[in-house]
Amino acid sequence: MVGAILTQNANWKNVEKAIINLEPYLDPFVLFNMDIEKLASLIKPSGYYRLKAQRLKNFISFFIERFSGSVNDMKKMKLKELRKELLTVPGVGRETCDSILLYALSKPVFVVDAYTKRIGVRHGLFGDKVGYEEIRKRFEEEIGRDVYIYNEFHALLVKVGKEKCKKRESKCKTCPLESFL
Repeated sequence: MVGAILTQNANWKNVEKAIINLEPYLDPFVLFNMDIEKLASLIKPSGYYRLKAQRLKNFISFFIERFSGSVNDMKKMKLKELRKELLTVPGVGRETCDSILLYALSKPVFVVDAYTKRIGVRHGLFGDKVGYEEIRKRFEEEIGRDVYIYNEFHALLVKVGKEKCKKRESKCKTCPLESFL
């Protein structure tokens, strides 16, 4: 869950460095009681560290107040209601929310990121003005609700997005999805 927040506008390698710094403190109650400046210094490698420290504090406060810091209690909640509640936490947007739901809580929700949208637009699955919810619902309807497949499919989209379908440069001729153009 911490990783989902730290990943916002960040390179995963930098997020990993921040998580390593946080490792001795990865307990919701320890993080809740930690001085925000100390938290910010620990997560500095992830970028936007002051903003992310506040977002982490917001999330951890919610997690403790609503679920007593229990992942199991959080998992018991129905997906639709939990997603609605998570989206009320300042600093938790749709992608972060859905990442928490899928990766931390094994809830069947498809995560949409810039790679997903870029690949979908370039392959004509949808137009470039399409919104997050429309993309998410489309993938969920096409694939069916399956946590394992959502995890794998999203990971593969990220890999293709990083290696082949880059923002300013596409390598369509060597892309594994080239035959789908």
